[in-house]
Amino acid sequence: MEAETSSESSTALSPERVAGMHEAGEIQLIDVRTSGEWDMGHVAGARHVEIDEIQGQADTIEKGRPVVFQCRGGSRSEMVASAFRESGWDAYNMEGGLRAWEGRDLPLEPEGGHVAESTGLPGG
Repeated sequence: MEAETSSESSTALSPERVAGMHEAGEIQLIDVRTSGEWDMGHVAGARHVEIDEIQGQADTIEKGRPVVFQCRGGSRSEMVASAFRESGWDAYNMEGGLRAWEGRDLPLEPEGGHVAESTGLPGG
C-alpha cells in the first residue's frame, strides 16, 4: 500500500485518508483507547482493542491487509503501529488521533459522541 500522508512519516495517515480507506473497506481500523474513551465516541465500524490487550489479539489482526491504529492523540497508536510494522504487518498510525478526526468534523458514534478531553497520559 502506498500511503499518502501530510506529515514527514510515511507510516502516518491523515484522518481524511483513513476515513476514505475505511469507507472503501481497504483497511482494518483498530482503536486502542480505553473502554471509557471508546464509549464516549468512536469511529463507526472500527474495532476496539485496548492497548494492554493488543499483543494477545495480534493473531486476530490480518497480516495480509493494511491496519490503521488510532487513539486519542496518536501517541499510543504510533507505538502499537511501530511494533506491528516491526513484526511484519502493513501497519499505520492515524495522524493526530481522534482529536484530529473530530477536529475535521468527521463522524463519531454514538450520535453526539465526542473525544475524551484527557486520558491522564502524555500525548494520549
